[in-house]
Amino acid sequence: MRDAVFLLTMVGLLPIAVFRPFVGVLLWCWISFMNPHRLVYGFAMEQPWAAAVFAATLLGCVLAQEPKRPPLNAITALLVAFLVCITLTTAVAAGDPAQVWQKYSAVSKVLLGLLLTGALLTDRWRIHALIWVMVISIGHFGVRGGIFSLVTGGNYRVWGPPQTMIHDNNHLAAAMLVATPLMNYLRLQSRHALIRYGLAAAMALTLLAVIASYSRGALLGLAAVTLTLWWRSQRKVVSAVVLAMALAGGITFMPPQWMDRMETIGTYQEDGSAMGRIELWKISWQLALRNPLTGTGFTGPYTQSVVDTVQPDGPARAVHSIWFELLGEQGFPAAFIWLALIVTGAFYAQRMVRMARGRAELRWAHDLGRMSQVSLVAYLVAGTFLSLSYWDFLWTLLVVIGAAHVLVRRALAEAPQPATITEGTRPAIASRGWRPRGWRTA
Repeated sequence: MRDAVFLLTMVGLLPIAVFRPFVGVLLWCWISFMNPHRLVYGFAMEQPWAAAVFAATLLGCVLAQEPKRPPLNAITALLVAFLVCITLTTAVAAGDPAQVWQKYSAVSKVLLGLLLTGALLTDRWRIHALIWVMVISIGHFGVRGGIFSLVTGGNYRVWGPPQTMIHDNNHLAAAMLVATPLMNYLRLQSRHALIRYGLAAAMALTLLAVIASYSRGALLGLAAVTLTLWWRSQRKVVSAVVLAMALAGGITFMPPQWMDRMETIGTYQEDGSAMGRIELWKISWQLALRNPLTGTGFTGPYTQSVVDTVQPDGPARAVHSIWFELLGEQGFPAAFIWLALIVTGAFYAQRMVRMARGRAELRWAHDLGRMSQVSLVAYLVAGTFLSLSYWDFLWTLLVVIGAAHVLVRRALAEAPQPATITEGTRPAIASRGWRPRGWRTA
């Protein structure tokens, strides 16, 4: 039944993507982030749906003559630079050529799709719609995982969809952490109380699912997210009490075996898994020093013959760190560009907060900037222990931040005189399902 429903859904939506290219972008992101085809059985499970949607979207862009011009901001420029770098490193990669070019093909297609996505993010409503798709795609597993944890008493780990980047419990936990602040952004901007309460419940269930993933890296990420949310909140005393109670309640709910696993964080020297990761990081660092400009290419640290060049008979498998994975595979130039992407996203987010402060019509950008910063913190902390360097969800968030920054600058240029804003009131502006709460024009 699920297979039939999914097929009918795709058959109905693909033609719409041809006539409405941005619908194709939303559909492509849904397929890429949530991987709904991995949740069905039969014919639909193995079809290249993302490629089909992307092709339909490109055709729609030609027919609709959209976009009118390519996106121009530092984020998209860095994405192009990163694509050039990984193309060069792939050409001289040391790993198995078939596996190298397969991974390059997947990553390069994502980067090209992100450039198209950025070009079509031309107004705040499209940004809002894309964030909804991002939240629904990851939030589905958060809500389902939270309910599963409640029913089972937290005795089983929460996993993602099979054959995807977020199947592993650690990766899924990091994805849910990154998505949770975006849920809060939607909650802040939603007009209807039912949606706000529903998003608050989804956040609570998702955070419980993060804890129930039994991921130690995710627990550190959760602590960082909690501190950042508190720091970015306007009512620090109230938020501190609420966040502390929520975190304590979730931890208290978990069974003793969960606490036993988390306690190994403080005694990582005695944990074989933790020490194994540190050894993998050392190998990747040595590979980067041996090949500083190009690294070893995709799958280099996964290839035994490559690892043997710096440490004979050393472990050749997933590096389990966004930092060392980039260095070992792509070398220092590409790693610096990748880091510059994240730094630029954080900078744009902070600028949006500053530029939108006190302006009712830009409250959406103010909230988006604040919550995006929390998402970036979650990714950097949790990703330190995961192989998520090429995660399309994170790159999409950066593209969203870049597009929103352009819109804010444009709005300020067109209306340089801000409305007078007072705290504790709300703006009287038209809203398509939004309600920027807390300010009002005086």
